[in-house]
Amino acid sequence: MLRPPGRIDALAAHRAASEQRYCTPRLTGGSRWICTWKCALRVWPELPRFSNQMLRYLRMPEGLVHELGLPAHRGMPDAYVTAHHLRDLLNATSLDQLLAWSAEPGLLPRVPSGPDRGKSWDRLSTETLTEFLHDRDSDIRFSAQTELARRGELEPPAVIEPVQRTLL
Repeated sequence: MLRPPGRIDALAAHRAASEQRYCTPRLTGGSRWICTWKCALRVWPELPRFSNQMLRYLRMPEGLVHELGLPAHRGMPDAYVTAHHLRDLLNATSLDQLLAWSAEPGLLPRVPSGPDRGKSWDRLSTETLTEFLHDRDSDIRFSAQTELARRGELEPPAVIEPVQRTLL
């Protein structure tokens, strides 16, 4: 949580969409969210993986005490590791930029699966990118749209909100 005196600027989580299913706007006071996963995709695109713990091992954030980050996938250890990523993300770019990236689907640096797995989007043909526009995964669609827009072959992607925002 980014909390200057008297206000909360943002809440943060790795894969924030998962937390937002339970931490509804009513519960959070409508605070904005930073998704450290989506932001890591933008700030450290050269890394091979972006899970919270994998970022920890690949990046080795300064000041992170190994034992305090364990066991993985538990509330306190994961929050501890996420806080170190958030600190480094805020040192790399502005709060406003992190919030903007977090409001969009994830911009994947590489194709995650299929015959083009591991290729950067700029290595794909226009035809292949156009096929990805129909993928079920919003991050894949957004990444393909962004590359096509970069080439001038498509309008920049508009973020489309889901019709149903929560499960409850």
